[in-house]
Amino acid sequence: MEFPYTVRRAKKDEWEEAMAVAWRTFMKFEADDYTEEGIQSFSDFISGERLRKMFLLGEYHLWVALDGDNIIGLISMRNRRHISLLFVEEKYHKKGVGTALMKELWTYLRANRETCCTVNGAPYAVGFYHRLGFEDRDKEQTEEGIRFTPMIKHLT
Repeated sequence: MEFPYTVRRAKKDEWEEAMAVAWRTFMKFEADDYTEEGIQSFSDFISGERLRKMFLLGEYHLWVALDGDNIIGLISMRNRRHISLLFVEEKYHKKGVGTALMKELWTYLRANRETCCTVNGAPYAVGFYHRLGFEDRDKEQTEEGIRFTPMIKHLT
């Protein structure tokens, strides 16, 4: 079966819609795993002007998955090879959207001669990352109320 969605680099005017997808998905699936501090930290991160400016300057990479014209998922990268955000709208879970976003990122990384990528996997997402070949680099940690497991995937 052919993948029925489009995955591509985000356009500059899609930032707000993409961050709205991230926020909705975070609140639905991840917020219960975090303290109020963690929820506020995440909100500050995705709504801060600094991150948006980095995106507009091409220093923060963002890809989106679309169903028609609607953003249904996103993945972003910072520091050349670190996954910063990966979110998929609830009704598109388990339909290959997250995997397609990840494959698009891996294609980009390989084209730029990167040999691995890292992520700080949220508790909800650790199983997904393991299924895609990520390995834990350390035990779960908490910073500014955000729980995560540092992970790595070697690109071969």
